[in-house]
Amino acid sequence: MSLERRAPLVRDLRTFFDSRGFLEVETPIAVPSPGLDVHLSAFEIVTPPGKPARFLSTSPEYQMKRLLAAGHARIYQVTKAFRQDELGERHSSEFSMLEWYRAPADVDDVMRDTEQLVARVTKGRVRLEGRSIDTSPPYRRMTVAEAFQAFAHVAPDDTFAMAAHDEDRFYRLLVDHVEPAIEVLDHALFLTEYPASQASLARTKPGDPRVAERFELYVAGVELCNGFGELTDAREQRARFLKDQATRRTRGLPVYPVDERFLAALKQGIPPCSGNALGVDRLVSLACGTREIARAMAFSGGEL
Repeated sequence: MSLERRAPLVRDLRTFFDSRGFLEVETPIAVPSPGLDVHLSAFEIVTPPGKPARFLSTSPEYQMKRLLAAGHARIYQVTKAFRQDELGERHSSEFSMLEWYRAPADVDDVMRDTEQLVARVTKGRVRLEGRSIDTSPPYRRMTVAEAFQAFAHVAPDDTFAMAAHDEDRFYRLLVDHVEPAIEVLDHALFLTEYPASQASLARTKPGDPRVAERFELYVAGVELCNGFGELTDAREQRARFLKDQATRRTRGLPVYPVDERFLAALKQGIPPCSGNALGVDRLVSLACGTREIARAMAFSGGEL
């Protein structure tokens, strides 16, 4: 795929948000905390003796939410993100990410943004390996519990218990049964309402604390994004961070610092908001009829 094909698609991402009153922002790549998600590994930057640790950003989330706290209600950016141990057809240690936030907003607002954006970039259809996948809105939705029941034959209560107490088995069933079943669908699908134990930075759903307001979008089996109805409670967020640090310590993983300025912004107050992080290389690849993100990049990791 030529760069001449990528350029207008990426430009279209910006046009989409500019036309809807979003402000394009830039946040630092070198950050004091790369995020505490147990499943992410960051690159640490060498800093002079006595200077605070810095890491390459795995996501601009913390800093963008600080901008929400400062009063910027609709923001987006196209940026680079860095994650160790990610290499393959759909992964790269350095990749392009589109991230955006709305305030005030609920998770449905951002899901509508997502399906309208993907439909625009793909012109309503992805053609891949002789298949035709419908990407015209509205997209179908399926909760994680529904997906596990339909595709892995696991009852909802058992899915929630497994996610909380046997995470490895939860992800094995997701990868071995749920995602392959989603891959053969001829339409885009939102997987919604992840178990609360998999909430990350999402708030739990009002009226059902078993699940979080978290969604992922799949097209032709490709997970394009990870979106949240955002957690804005500083006390709850700190508790989650400390739990993640303890889990990292137990597993022998690097224990990254808590971003205190991010927590201070939450304490200062952020309006009800939602956001999404979308893989630009993945979306561009699909729009051009391939799952191989290396074909949507000027240089893949293996070419450096």
